Amino acid sequence: MQAAALGALGATDAGLARAASFLPAARSALGAGVDAHPYGMPSAHEKRVVRRYLPWMNATTESSVSFTPLAALEGIITPNGLHFARHHAGAPDIAPCAHRLLIHGLVRRELVFTLEDLRRFPIVSRFHFLECAGNGALQWRGPQSNAVQFTHGMISCCQWTGVRLGDVLRHCGLKDGAQWLLCESADGAGYARSLPLARAMDDCLLAFAQNGEALRPEQGYPLRLLVPGCEGAASIKWLARIEVGDAPWMTREETARYSDLLPSGKARLFTLEQQVNSVITHPSPENPLRGKGAQQISGLAWSGRGRIRAVDVSFDGGVSWREAALEEPVLPKCLTRFRLPFDWDGKEMLIQSRAMDETGEVQPTYAQNIATKGETGIYHNNSITTWQVARSGEATHVRLD
Repeated sequence: MQAAALGALGATDAGLARAASFLPAARSALGAGVDAHPYGMPSAHEKRVVRRYLPWMNATTESSVSFTPLAALEGIITPNGLHFARHHAGAPDIAPCAHRLLIHGLVRRELVFTLEDLRRFPIVSRFHFLECAGNGALQWRGPQSNAVQFTHGMISCCQWTGVRLGDVLRHCGLKDGAQWLLCESADGAGYARSLPLARAMDDCLLAFAQNGEALRPEQGYPLRLLVPGCEGAASIKWLARIEVGDAPWMTREETARYSDLLPSGKARLFTLEQQVNSVITHPSPENPLRGKGAQQISGLAWSGRGRIRAVDVSFDGGVSWREAALEEPVLPKCLTRFRLPFDWDGKEMLIQSRAMDETGEVQPTYAQNIATKGETGIYHNNSITTWQVARSGEATHVRLD
């Protein structure tokens, strides 16, 4: 049935002849030269593929977030200009030649590094997603924004290049009792977060490039910390200072913010790891179905614990499931693209995706999440998302517990 449906998509000989008649007109115009855009730009026909923000979320744009248009992208890599941005005091303008990184505290040598100093350490490149702890927060108490861009757009995935934080810390020499780091930004907010030393010595990077070019200003140019698999707030941008200590600093951004408030009134602190998650990007509110017949489910899955092992797709709101194919590469702490062809008969559907990672963790329903996290928290929402596809092909976000 799938092959027959695809066969109907082919063009007739008459259609090909008609298409050929347009070629001379298209070839008659002289296009833009190689000097038109010294830095390449997307086609003008893609002008709607941009980051967007919700004015009602925050008081100012300097302390807000812009969302990645996930539904408009393919593969797993987010173009630098579309990577979501989260600011607390706007993006500072820092000249790389003037930037310095101070490492002090419980170290044998307190040192100040220039960017050139850091480049003397072994340079590595790795693919990782970066996700805000608040990704999905808009949906915690019910659907509020009918778009993948706003339900899940606080996640992006890039190839990050830099040096291992562990190599730099070992160069400074760690004293007995060293257990935590305080990582501080050079932004106007003096944004700072505590990070367990064990986590820092694992796979953290001092990154100066993404997707082959220097970091964008909104991504921490000229230097940022990258903590793979953990909430984005731990990956300090415009990194200027690291203090080594024996306990967490309990800053505002890890107590009053970025902590998981429980129904008891207590809060779980330092829940850094991003749990297994997924979302269908086609069909979706931005990508409705355009007719019966051959279609393809497509979406993204990820986990802060490692690789994605499997993704299941449901067409009936979780009553039954079919396994989707994972598109290579499948990398640890990285977005994974999944796909599942199907034939649509024009009937209504409730489509969902459910991911499992290599540790065996399975993406939960809303009911399962609320049972463990309560309804008061807004961070780390990895609940299964449901799109209701109408007979018209339009998709709407609905919540199924």
